[in-house]
Amino acid sequence: MTRHYNFCAGPAALPAPVLERARDELLDYQGRGLSVMEMSHRSPEFVAIAKQAEADLRELLAVPDDYRVLFLQGGASLQFSMVPMNLLGNGGSANFLYTGIWGKKALAEAKKLGFATHLAGSSEASRHTEAPQRADIELAADAAYLHYTANETIGGLEFDYVPGDEEGGLHRDDGKVVPLVCDLSSSILSGPLDVSKFGVIYAGAQKNIGPAGLTLVLVRDDLLDRRCERIPGLFEYRAMAEAGSMINTPPTFAWYLAGLVFQWLKRDIGGLEAMDAINSRKAAKLYAAIDGSGLFSNPIALRNRSRMNVPFVLADERLDKPFLAEAEEAGLLNLKGHRSVGGMRASLYNAVPEAAVDALIDFMADFEKRRG
Repeated sequence: MTRHYNFCAGPAALPAPVLERARDELLDYQGRGLSVMEMSHRSPEFVAIAKQAEADLRELLAVPDDYRVLFLQGGASLQFSMVPMNLLGNGGSANFLYTGIWGKKALAEAKKLGFATHLAGSSEASRHTEAPQRADIELAADAAYLHYTANETIGGLEFDYVPGDEEGGLHRDDGKVVPLVCDLSSSILSGPLDVSKFGVIYAGAQKNIGPAGLTLVLVRDDLLDRRCERIPGLFEYRAMAEAGSMINTPPTFAWYLAGLVFQWLKRDIGGLEAMDAINSRKAAKLYAAIDGSGLFSNPIALRNRSRMNVPFVLADERLDKPFLAEAEEAGLLNLKGHRSVGGMRASLYNAVPEAAVDALIDFMADFEKRRG
């Protein structure tokens, strides 16, 4: 069996040690005679798996005690609905920073549900190549929270700051602190994070956490009772928190694999500071190769270049298909850009080894020499 280098934006690469352990335990989990996929989520064995996964995540992110950790279904996109349903029960408007497709979808979903919304900042004028500056953010007078996407997976734009202050949000004109809600799907666990700056963090699993089908939500305790009166039971953060994310059957195998990823980060990598250094090195190498090329280019402002998702285009788009075909032959998979923007994209999530980036850089140099 040959494993190639996978640059997919999601479902993304998983660490080889995680896959190997899951393989070894697939038929018989720790001598129980059945797979994790066959276990009751109420069984002592799975409850232990779930508790350990939460404990490891809390340790990695240094999650404060007044935050609940939820392991939910529905993907990060379901949070576009769940966030306003849980935070706008006391009125006010949902405020948004629009820096790409996922931020746009979050705003559209809140509007679709009939909630009051306000655009507090946008990168549209720059064609989403530069995030709005902190000073350009304008909250509505009745802002209940501010939502932003820390890293736009498709466009490769990443915020170079947290758009809040030291009190876990932003201040309205009347002095009230507005909680910060962050879609951290593409960059969670890529480095250390001060969770206390946020009211809600959510992230789809299929990039840096585990397989698709699981979503992590971190929510501060004081926000659990702001939900709307008419909200589906499975959408309630408080109900899910009190039930240990098990009101109904959770995605057990994805939860188990996420737990293995957390252990890999702790034991094999050495924690998020070590992961941060690796990710910075990987991204710096690839951007240096792109910037030093006459064939490849990246459109994003230097301060907003994503470490996780690196889009690039070829000077002659007629070379796109040959580039992708030859890359796949070389074992470099899933480099095609999102259909909405075209070009190429290399996603450098935690499980993408540095050797994969080196191989991609070598291939790009050879391709340019032959085709450029």
